[in-house]
Amino acid sequence: MNTAVAPDDAQAGAGERVPLPVHRAIVREGGSVRVRRRPTLAPAAGELSIAPLVAGLCGTDLQMLRGLRDDPAPVIGHEGVARVVAAGHGVDSALAPGTLVVVNPTHPTDPSFLLGHNVDGLLQERTLIPATAVRGGQVIALSEAPEADLAALLEPLATVRYALSVLAVARPRTLVVIGDGTVGHLAVRAARHWLGDGVRTVLVHHTRQGTEWSARSRIRADVLLTQGLDGAGALSGAFADGPVAVLLATPRDATVTCLETVLRAARGEVTIDLLGGLPPGAGTALLPGVDLAAVRAANCAGLPDPAETVTVRSTTGVPVRLFGHRGVGNAHLLASAAELCRAPERYRDLVTHAVDLTEAAAIMGRLALSPDRNVAGSRLIKLAVRIAPPHRTTLED
Repeated sequence: MNTAVAPDDAQAGAGERVPLPVHRAIVREGGSVRVRRRPTLAPAAGELSIAPLVAGLCGTDLQMLRGLRDDPAPVIGHEGVARVVAAGHGVDSALAPGTLVVVNPTHPTDPSFLLGHNVDGLLQERTLIPATAVRGGQVIALSEAPEADLAALLEPLATVRYALSVLAVARPRTLVVIGDGTVGHLAVRAARHWLGDGVRTVLVHHTRQGTEWSARSRIRADVLLTQGLDGAGALSGAFADGPVAVLLATPRDATVTCLETVLRAARGEVTIDLLGGLPPGAGTALLPGVDLAAVRAANCAGLPDPAETVTVRSTTGVPVRLFGHRGVGNAHLLASAAELCRAPERYRDLVTHAVDLTEAAAIMGRLALSPDRNVAGSRLIKLAVRIAPPHRTTLED
């Protein structure tokens, strides 16, 4: 078991109690969110200690805060950029202290590592990365990194990169994005870069407030719709011209309903990415015998490559190419970093709020209790948490 390292334990006398170094972390505690001091553990053989610089708050993080998921990690956060502080024995020299890194949060073969879900995440001043993740290549050195707050978008944009790389096989003329969270907006911004200049984009929002935010944006989809307000006919119009690809960037409890809406609106062959979460065994009468959760789980952390897809025909008579994925591959993360460096102006306004750990804990506590996305007078799209350097303090302070 790891133990915290005292800065002066070499000089400590026999029996003398040595203070343990600590760092600040946003900790989930029985339904509340607090900034706490936690022991800073030294990396054992094969492990890495990293200092997160900027971390993002994700939709799955909100689900955990609201008790909709039972992931055990008290410190959440899987999006962001960090710097290596210390490396355990045997770690590759490419990950030496001082190296700027991004952590791939999803291990392709070891379910014991899911950063910010079952392993403590990035919303703290120090994060210990276990040997299984380091050995598996989950910690990636960055030769280029986006400007500070855009680091919160790196992992979600990598998810979009993965989705669009598979959807591109259908050569879509229209991309329909269901969901106006961070991933939905990123997909609209990145579509022409990764699907071609001629692609038409349709963004379906959850609320009228979301539609209004998009309407004011400098960069917006070609068509803005509001779920439940514009009607099925409006969505059907999105399928009128050529091949259509659909990205379901939806919360777990909305994915099946939104899929059914798409299947009823589709007029011809459609390719659909089940990016949104799904409960085990999820299905729909419109696709008899298809285990949607199994389709989504077939692709994990970029494997296999190419991604597995399922081709079926819906009860409405529409040919459907279906796939989904959990996590991303390292190549998707590197492509995302390159895109954010190449065209930061396309994405800056999506980081609507940038705060420190203390402010972030307060915002997270509020979001845990309410679905209202209005924070400090403006709509929250992406929260970037600027992680401050650790205090020079100890558990004996």
